[in-house]
Amino acid sequence: MPIIIAAVTVIGGLCLLDLLLTFGVIRRLREHTDMLTRGPARPELGLSAGELPEPFSTVTIDGELVSGAAGLRVVAFFSSGCSICPERVAPFADYLSAHGIKRDSTLAVSIGPGSSPPPYLAEIAELARICVEEDGGEIAKAFKIAGFPAFFVLDDDGAVVVSDHNPSALPEPAAA
Repeated sequence: MPIIIAAVTVIGGLCLLDLLLTFGVIRRLREHTDMLTRGPARPELGLSAGELPEPFSTVTIDGELVSGAAGLRVVAFFSSGCSICPERVAPFADYLSAHGIKRDSTLAVSIGPGSSPPPYLAEIAELARICVEEDGGEIAKAFKIAGFPAFFVLDDDGAVVVSDHNPSALPEPAAA
């Protein structure tokens, strides 16, 4: 009889331990579900919504002067060393066309060595003014660029409304 009592006690202890471990696993699964529901943390692009870029001045590859962000609706940053940038040019062109965004309110900034943009930007030459600057240039500093590609939608004053790495995720900009 004492063996049966000892066996029942051991089995009862193991069941209690199993129950505690099961509760722990369920708690962890709920935490992971919450993390997945919130989605991954979005990497910083640069300026956040509501922030104004620092004053800047540049000359496009066509010789046009662009001074500051006021009047711009969309600013895009590409890098000659970015592997995903060429893939984002077509969706960016589609975004500009679909929303009727005018060329004079769009600036595409090519970051990298040299004085000419990468060939893949030729696709948007009719849709956006294009300028080229070295790493750490004036416009990249003004927008605090931290990654490529980066797309910014601006309000009438030139403040950032929204930014994203994917132009397809951008909302329609406010009418000029």
